[in-house]
Amino acid sequence: MSRPSSFVIVLSTFPTDQGSAAFARTLVDERLAACVNVLPPMQSVYRWQGKVEQAAEHQLIMKTTADRVEALKARIAQLHPYDVPEVLVLPVADGATGYFDWIVESTVS
Repeated sequence: MSRPSSFVIVLSTFPTDQGSAAFARTLVDERLAACVNVLPPMQSVYRWQGKVEQAAEHQLIMKTTADRVEALKARIAQLHPYDVPEVLVLPVADGATGYFDWIVESTVS
């Protein structure tokens, strides 16, 4: 039986002109995430190297298991075009058992 604490949501941003769909597909193909949502373009304002920058980005929402997080983080670091990609891991408090079972099935390597 899957427990909610075994599941996480990982957030990352990705530049709109760098192939976010292919990036997401790779993570799912490699079973690092069960699903990656690529949200519509948005404007991000942030400080980088002492200057305030603005860029068009996609927000990526990845659903995976806690035991796949380290491998997912390593793969994001390898594939991501940013020097310091956003990787925020959020715990899941509760959800549907069937959905949790699907995540497990989709991320078993």
